[in-house]
Amino acid sequence: MVTSDKGIVSLKHRIMEEICRLAWDDKLDAEHKEKVVYEIIPGPKPDYRCCVYKEREIVRQRIRLACAENPIYNPDSKNVVQVIDPACDDCPINAYMVTDSCRFCLGKACLNSCKFDAIHPGDTRMKIDPSKCKECGMCARECPYGAIIHHERPCKKSCPVGAISYDEYGFCKIDEEKCVQCGHCIHNCPFGAIGSKTYLVHIIHELKAGKEVIAMCAPATEGQFGEKITMAAVREALKKVGFSDMIEVGLGGDMTAAYESKEWSEARKEGKKMTTSCCPAFINMLRKHFPDIYKENMSTTVSPMCAISRYLKATHPGCVTVFIGPCIAKKSETLDESVPDNADYAVTYGEIRALMNSKGVSFEEVEEKYQEASVWGKKFASSGGVAEAVIECMQERGEETDGIKLLKCAGGSECKKALTLLKNGKLQEDFIEGMVCPGGCVGGPSRHKTEAETMKARNALLAKADGRKVLENLTHYPMEKFSMYRDGHME
Repeated sequence: MVTSDKGIVSLKHRIMEEICRLAWDDKLDAEHKEKVVYEIIPGPKPDYRCCVYKEREIVRQRIRLACAENPIYNPDSKNVVQVIDPACDDCPINAYMVTDSCRFCLGKACLNSCKFDAIHPGDTRMKIDPSKCKECGMCARECPYGAIIHHERPCKKSCPVGAISYDEYGFCKIDEEKCVQCGHCIHNCPFGAIGSKTYLVHIIHELKAGKEVIAMCAPATEGQFGEKITMAAVREALKKVGFSDMIEVGLGGDMTAAYESKEWSEARKEGKKMTTSCCPAFINMLRKHFPDIYKENMSTTVSPMCAISRYLKATHPGCVTVFIGPCIAKKSETLDESVPDNADYAVTYGEIRALMNSKGVSFEEVEEKYQEASVWGKKFASSGGVAEAVIECMQERGEETDGIKLLKCAGGSECKKALTLLKNGKLQEDFIEGMVCPGGCVGGPSRHKTEAETMKARNALLAKADGRKVLENLTHYPMEKFSMYRDGHME
């Protein structure tokens, strides 16, 4: 949980907990949902907004998201990330603003520099007409006092692909043709106006139906809840909730590294450059903004989440797989119909804790030891971890890896820059490891603690892991029973 939006997160989690309780009790009807609205916003005075009526409407729309439904004013959207219009409020619409530092000087350099007739004298200072302003920035550059500032909304500023704009009322709008569903805008909105659909109700229905529901915890999980909460402790807590079992997706990291390393080896022989295929936001960026690279240069190996889901579905026919991690974009990956047998659902750490709270379950330290992944697979969660695991696999096969040039990108801007270089034929490196979140998955938008806090506990936990090799570890699993390629074909 990011401290800057602690109040927003607390409200969102309370709503999810209440909805989960209704789902467990088979009371998820309109009457009980509305009762939750009034329990959370009893009135008569507002706590967050101008009036209780707006607050209650925001809660109603958050309840819809908690049930994996679109807000009522965006019914046909297929996006996981959604805007709650009533919550989108009080952010300045103007990109450029004249501050009180304006001296109302005689030179009027700002006015003379504007080619769009957007700036004019006011009573005591210059004023910018937002309907005419083209946001070229000339007035700000020309002002001798630096009195004109560029004010960018935090949601728009955080979007790595320019998918956010505003309508005539100032409401945030997401261009779904551009959105990579990274979720960075969610925690950067100070009003909590952007959220994501949550699939906890679906998971509860699967559990209540008696299905074999298996949790899959991301490598980033180690360290998220402190040094004492090991993967074994997480596994035990999830079993108390009702999951049949839990498996660490770091094992999927081993699987992905082994197969992706083969692709890298072949590409290297052919002089072909490649990108990794683990980060779903990065894959969405490729697919939507660099389609030619997506077709020609992306690894066809599945992500660790998909690898583990396919392994479980091959060995536990009929099971339901649920990914747990810090990633919003993983939800979009589960909805990608072009990748068969992927995880059925993906939830964040905050969401799984809401589910646990609804059942009165908490994480507790355990003595049991549990490890299925190599340290290399576990390190997929950090920037550079994927590339290091791939190189390790090449070395384990006895291949020469000296001279391989890697470009490790962590953050949307770094990924865009690298892909632009590759598109224009100017990339010097052989392979791109792309992660849209700064620091990698441990810096994901729905992390439980800060990256620094997580890494401290994480390093202590990883130091206790055994030193098994990647390829030797995979000999203990039936890799021949499922496909490691995105389209599902077998070798």
